[in-house]
Amino acid sequence: MADPARDDLEKLDLPDMSPGSLLLKFGPGTVLMMTGIGTSHLISAPTAGGRFEYALLWCIPIAYIFKYYGFEMAFRFTNATGKSIMEAYGTAWKKWPLWYVMFTTLLQAAVGQAGRLIAAAAVLYYFFSVSMGLGIALPWYGLALGVFAVGTLLRGSYKIVEVSAKALAAVLFVSTVAVYFVRPAPLSAMGHFFIYDAPQGSWLIIAAFLGLLPTGIDVSLQASEWGKAKKVGLGRIRPQLEASGLATAFDPFTSSKEDLSIDTSKMPAHAQEYCRRWFRIGMWDFRVGHVMSFIVAVMFLLLAAVWLYPSPIEGRAVMGEIAGMFRESVGPWMVVVFLFGAFAATFSTAFNYFDGWPRIVGACCRNLFRSTARLAGVAKADLTSEHRRAWYSEYNIYRVTMIYSLIASVIIITVEQSPVYLVLVASALAFFIAPVVYFLNLYYCLTVIPRDDKAFYPSAFDRWFSWGSLVVFTGMSFILIMARIMKIPLFGA
Repeated sequence: MADPARDDLEKLDLPDMSPGSLLLKFGPGTVLMMTGIGTSHLISAPTAGGRFEYALLWCIPIAYIFKYYGFEMAFRFTNATGKSIMEAYGTAWKKWPLWYVMFTTLLQAAVGQAGRLIAAAAVLYYFFSVSMGLGIALPWYGLALGVFAVGTLLRGSYKIVEVSAKALAAVLFVSTVAVYFVRPAPLSAMGHFFIYDAPQGSWLIIAAFLGLLPTGIDVSLQASEWGKAKKVGLGRIRPQLEASGLATAFDPFTSSKEDLSIDTSKMPAHAQEYCRRWFRIGMWDFRVGHVMSFIVAVMFLLLAAVWLYPSPIEGRAVMGEIAGMFRESVGPWMVVVFLFGAFAATFSTAFNYFDGWPRIVGACCRNLFRSTARLAGVAKADLTSEHRRAWYSEYNIYRVTMIYSLIASVIIITVEQSPVYLVLVASALAFFIAPVVYFLNLYYCLTVIPRDDKAFYPSAFDRWFSWGSLVVFTGMSFILIMARIMKIPLFGA
């Protein structure tokens, strides 16, 4: 007897792997990049360059190298199983990772989002209130941007997040590279990539770099959810595999982590090739975004070191100080280009977080509570009237968390109106919670994906470097905690 599900697997359209086509298919990796390029790059990096010149340049490659696999493992897991890594978290003892993630996410959705939102508001504040003399206070810009972002997201879907991230990424990258080459930093400054230095008072910026470059490791969970929402590769065909008996149906309350794995060798050859292509696209999506994010972070630190040092870079008009280096380097017209690029970066960060953190809270709840699991999903195409009506549905939890994030972050901005301080605190918070998420991502990738699956299972180098990176990253976390909380002067604080 014919199996319709198996027949459909033989008819899958194989994605084109040409370079031009790849860029069009990129999504979650680009969203992840634009979630990171914003506060960390446009506030933390110029602050480091303005206050300490090139001294903290070594932090940037350290952050990108040793955090790389914390992100990649989340992408790899989703591409290799068709499920979000949040499902794997729910298989742990008493589901403790989900409770941990939900608590820290709710905290980040308030304090962390305040740091992201105020950075975007600071761009508008400088342009309209400082440059044009409009008497509008900083919090009002934050409120307007927040309402616009939330309203757009509630009317749209994941596709809106992806399309906006691609457009804003292009604007930011082109404008930054163009300005940098007007007067690049001297080659001698590049030696600071390899020289450890921690000037007096630099601990918070170091923590910010390690916490939010390229972005917080907790965003890997959001990237996994975005990867699932894209519905390509195994994320698209897993329901068909389960219907054909080629994969085990996963129940968040009765299944073990082994039920998440898929033996791809049992799949039709055509379906295997389809999944492998989308896996490669997903990996290149993430890697290209990672490299572009690194370049932009380095350029902003170097630009500030060349044009602003020595400067404290602080206060509500921080964007004015940073914009000043563009005015001096090229001319007044370039300030407009910079502000457009800066707004693209900072707003995309806040916009993506308004979607990402609520997705994580919803994902926690669908794996914690049976009533939410029964009404799982936030994609509008999959919603029923019951999804919209029941307060405990994942969709409504997603919406309520988004509103909570908006209200809480605007209140915090109203109380504390220093963009630099809020960004640095949010960055440090992300750094301190990252090692747990890093470990869990690595652990579930190595224990769920079948070892004999050469296409999806991490290579020997990936595994060894991942564990080494986790040790280094956790060690840096411990050192910074001692330096600040225990008052041990390890970082000149």
